[in-house]
Amino acid sequence: MERPTREVAEIFRRYGAAYRAEHTGSLSNAQRRVMHAITTCRTAALGGHLEQCDHCRHQRIAYNSCRNRHCPKCQSLARAAWLQRRQAELLEVEYFHVVFTLPEAIANIAYQNKAVVYNLLFAATAETLSTIAADPKHLGAQIGFFAVLHTWGQNLMHHPHLHCVVPGGGLSLDGQRWVACRRGFFLPVRVLSRFFRTRFLQLLQQAYARGQLQFFSNLQSLSQREAFCRYLEPLKHTEWVVYAKAPLAGPQQVLDYLGRYTHRVAICNHRLLDIEHGKVSFRYKDYRNGSRQRTMTVDAGEFIRRFLLHVLPIGLQRIRYYGFLGNRFRSDKLAQCRQLLQMSASTPPPAPAQPCSDYRDRYAALTGVSLHQCPACQQGRMFVLAQLIAPDTQALKLDTS
Repeated sequence: MERPTREVAEIFRRYGAAYRAEHTGSLSNAQRRVMHAITTCRTAALGGHLEQCDHCRHQRIAYNSCRNRHCPKCQSLARAAWLQRRQAELLEVEYFHVVFTLPEAIANIAYQNKAVVYNLLFAATAETLSTIAADPKHLGAQIGFFAVLHTWGQNLMHHPHLHCVVPGGGLSLDGQRWVACRRGFFLPVRVLSRFFRTRFLQLLQQAYARGQLQFFSNLQSLSQREAFCRYLEPLKHTEWVVYAKAPLAGPQQVLDYLGRYTHRVAICNHRLLDIEHGKVSFRYKDYRNGSRQRTMTVDAGEFIRRFLLHVLPIGLQRIRYYGFLGNRFRSDKLAQCRQLLQMSASTPPPAPAQPCSDYRDRYAALTGVSLHQCPACQQGRMFVLAQLIAPDTQALKLDTS
């Protein structure tokens, strides 16, 4: 893929200072850190090194990355490492992709209470899938799955939802056999939707009773219990959006598919079209009109506001594992699943004799693509000629949250 001609970092460099000055009282520390990280990523501000080819003497400067999980330029290595860890865990079964979405009225509460409501979204989704799958009327099995939090739509507005990837079956409740779902069908989405709606609202009301929710601005009236109950009442009678995509076939196709979802950020640099005269233009899919590609142009300040809507609270895990893929019992449960499916024993990828300290070695080990090769002569190998120290190493704080 060609290098993008426009970057989110460029928008922050041009218009970020004015945005910070205008919204100094409303920006969170996490949002400020993300803006700083993306702005300085792969610039002299983070230091780096000077490389030279041992064949043609070509030189290039390589600046350090910010490694922030919201940065569009810092996800490829993390994605490759994550996919490598998942490869040995895939089962020879169909995989299903199920999406759980919060309605707009709840999304408004979520924006003012990100950590609390996003955790409730994970909890309600996990309980929904596990409970309905364990019901003998549906599957009667203990399933395993992982869930990935996305908080954006194509237009960058706030749209919290979970992408869940689930093997098509599970362990029988006594653990003695593999229970496969019907081919091409996992669980009834209407049943999932209504259970999810009921359970999420229960959890939300419990969080309210414990005083865990805060309300500001246009939602401030919800601090009164009667107003909060009135606000939730219509949501008990509407259909919540839960849908299952077409089943995924084959382990390698599953991995390729997962790579497009697990380490996404709100918008990638390749979708940016133009940054001029205080405006930002970007591509988006119009899902209401057959997923057509369209162009949206907004003020730079509005673009920054929308991007920052999706900065997660520091420490919040956006990928979580459940059932037989839960971290505590994953190895034993997966071995049991493979045995019941009569799969050959899985061999994890060999670990290097010594951990790779150089990001280029790690990238080559994970992707098979060498960053050592000289871009000029294609024959020589780039070696580090000199280290470039960041101007203010005390101020250098890499946020990997």
